Amino acid sequence: MKKLLTLAALIALAGPTLAQDAGTIVKPDALTWKDNPNVPKGGQVALLAGDPTKAGSVVIQRVKLPPNYKVPPHTHPYAETVTVISGSVGWGMGEKFDPAKGEMVKAGAFEMMPARHAHYVWTENEEAILQIQFTGPGGIDYIDPADDPRKKTQ
Repeated sequence: MKKLLTLAALIALAGPTLAQDAGTIVKPDALTWKDNPNVPKGGQVALLAGDPTKAGSVVIQRVKLPPNYKVPPHTHPYAETVTVISGSVGWGMGEKFDPAKGEMVKAGAFEMMPARHAHYVWTENEEAILQIQFTGPGGIDYIDPADDPRKKTQ
């Protein structure tokens, strides 16, 4: 009986927290866009949920890529899912940037990428916004270290 009462008390305490989490709404005009030092200058990120610095945290973020932009070949230590929210973006697989071997896709396209799989992205004449989900911690490793914007001097 004592165990049942303890369980009921825990459920009662957790109920409001669970309801609050279930009711989270993120509106596009409320996003805070920040420069993303992990990609070439011009790329921005807005965090929707999670903490990309913490292990095991489910992270959902949006990434804004300006027109005529490219992210050189790179890998991530985690598997990720990517949905194109707006615009068009090119996706290519491999360690060499070659748009001819990739594919330009429009809003609504979805991609699943395994961990440590080399890929690259680019835009043409329009901005694109991607929604990316992964389990932290976050990270990006460029195939050619010279492409890493974190290592370039301003």
